[in-house]
Amino acid sequence: MINTTSPAILLTFLISLLLITACNNNDSSNKNNLIAQQKTQKYTKETTLSGRVNTKKGNIKSGVITVTNEKNKTIATAQVKENSHYTVTIPADTELPIILSFSPANNSSEEDKLVSVAIFSVLKKYDINDLTTLIAKKAKSLGAYTHSNMTIAADSTVGVPDANKTSTGFRGDPTSQYGGWH
Repeated sequence: MINTTSPAILLTFLISLLLITACNNNDSSNKNNLIAQQKTQKYTKETTLSGRVNTKKGNIKSGVITVTNEKNKTIATAQVKENSHYTVTIPADTELPIILSFSPANNSSEEDKLVSVAIFSVLKKYDINDLTTLIAKKAKSLGAYTHSNMTIAADSTVGVPDANKTSTGFRGDPTSQYGGWH
């Protein structure tokens, strides 16, 4: 029996099959399914969150922390202590994300307010500062406080040089990490 299939035709067929499969994996309906499958997190029991409040100018000595949900319903409030620390108790069954907003005084302008967003129930420490405010605003402008939007916002806000972005996270030549490739 004579083989009528040339290696070039077989190779072309395999490459086409791989491209079709890759294109189907990037289908937007798959992304929508992943978003729909994302489980809403919540604090199953009463939880205490804590952190520090500071700005580029330094530590904050007083003010109010207001915790709200995305519908702007107040969940809890707390006072900032002199050492710029705060603790706030979140009731059981509170769904995430929640927004921790800092105001230095009742008559403060929007520019003076700082924000941090809690999206994971396992984290208990949330600092509130200029950077967390920028990240929260960027994530909100992307649509909502989701994990993916917060990641995109943090990545675009922090400004890591491209030379430091490698697949391993190693800062420098990855071939010299641990004395070379292993």
